[in-house]
Amino acid sequence: GSNLGDRAAHLAWACDGLGRILTGLRVSPFENTAPLDVPDSQPDYLNAVAIGTTALPPRAVLDTLLRLEADRGRTRPGIRSARTLDLDLILYGHLVVDEPGLQVPHPRFRERDFVLGPLARLAPRWRDPVTGETLAALWRRRRLPGRG
Repeated sequence: GSNLGDRAAHLAWACDGLGRILTGLRVSPFENTAPLDVPDSQPDYLNAVAIGTTALPPRAVLDTLLRLEADRGRTRPGIRSARTLDLDLILYGHLVVDEPGLQVPHPRFRERDFVLGPLARLAPRWRDPVTGETLAALWRRRRLPGRG
């Protein structure tokens, strides 16, 4: 996602960078979303989800994502501050990783419509390695009336 500067250009640039490490890259449409859980007033985000395959281990993928963010001018003046580019590793096949600085699946992906919705549309049959449920099933349940 991006909520500073030319948001679409930042995302397109990131997709180009991801194409260098992911084969079969597929990207969801860009979606405008309000910021969640931020400490101050911020512009809306432009978000997207990208999927593909790689031979890189999860830590190397995360390192690449962080490098892409930095190369695009991402600074970290505070937690959840506005940013030119924010790239997260959401899933890595069937792996569950819990290391300092790296949690896969991303701990909040099931609660974030702007992540789960596009991800379920791109890869509905993928399974959450924690719950065992397909992304399509997780998304359907998220969309039920009266969900908490």
